[in-house]
Amino acid sequence: MSIRGLLLIVLSFAVPLQLVPGQTTHRFKPTVGYPTFAVRPPVLTIKPGDSLESETLWGEWYERAGGKWPGEVGPFAIEGAEPGDTLVVRVMRVRPNRDTAVSTQGGNFGALVPDGGTAFLNDTFPSGRYIWRLDRQKMTGTVDLPGSAMKQVTVPLSPMLGRVATAPDGEEAFGGLWPGRFGGNMDAADVREGTTVYLPVSHRGGLFYFGDGHALQGDAEICGSGLETSMEVAFRFELIKGQRIQWPRLEDADHIMVAGSARPLSDALRISFVELINWLVADYGFSKPDAYQLTSQVATVRVANMVDPIYTVVAKFPRKHLPPKVPRASGR
Repeated sequence: MSIRGLLLIVLSFAVPLQLVPGQTTHRFKPTVGYPTFAVRPPVLTIKPGDSLESETLWGEWYERAGGKWPGEVGPFAIEGAEPGDTLVVRVMRVRPNRDTAVSTQGGNFGALVPDGGTAFLNDTFPSGRYIWRLDRQKMTGTVDLPGSAMKQVTVPLSPMLGRVATAPDGEEAFGGLWPGRFGGNMDAADVREGTTVYLPVSHRGGLFYFGDGHALQGDAEICGSGLETSMEVAFRFELIKGQRIQWPRLEDADHIMVAGSARPLSDALRISFVELINWLVADYGFSKPDAYQLTSQVATVRVANMVDPIYTVVAKFPRKHLPPKVPRASGR
């Protein structure tokens, strides 16, 4: 099958999980989480075209202040994946499976408090821990605001995954808080149902990880956490052989996107837009000057997080301004 034909299959955006004849749905219940994105033996090997149903981990962090983070789920090997390929991850389900979510703030973690990378003269912000009540039928979250005139607020949920990754290059190992070329803790609210994520393959099998479910998170994740809870998840995997991307790419029904991670924030923005323009040139028939001009006028940008060791920016180009009858991505 040609890459064009493969991608037309991969990028059909119907969310309900459906079996394709001859393909398998694997069900995996995790019991162990890992604190780093790194090369390690896979917990399961999956063929391209197959699906995975699983869940993120629940642990001490959710139960009590100061509790240990449960780690990430994986790694999963995709049969036939080799360095230089692109792993295609279709996100088919991200749904909370608990009735509570936790959001912490203050101390030395967050975009607006002193941390190890930015010096402030002011005192640290008081630590806080908010427990949100989730209504999974109505898909809303409610939190008490005891110090405010409005004592309670209810907001609509938008479930997402903070962390999707392949194993990084070489012998590198990155802690769970890190985003990078491999994906990782990007905390991009676009990683949700109906989105397709493209990740570079650096090792045989790709070694895919996921975790860090958020029932809701605002842009930049300024307090340092979203509505942290555990999720039921489902993915479908494909491979694009012999074509490697430099940074994670995402697609949904409305946009093509690139996630760049760096510090300072301006470098993350530059990475994401340079890679987005290169994508338009390589796969959609634009000249580089034309792509630069059009992107400058119609693109939007999401500051995904500004609280991790490095920051993540997602540059977004509207599909309605792409030429018709072309592949939606090639992974180059």
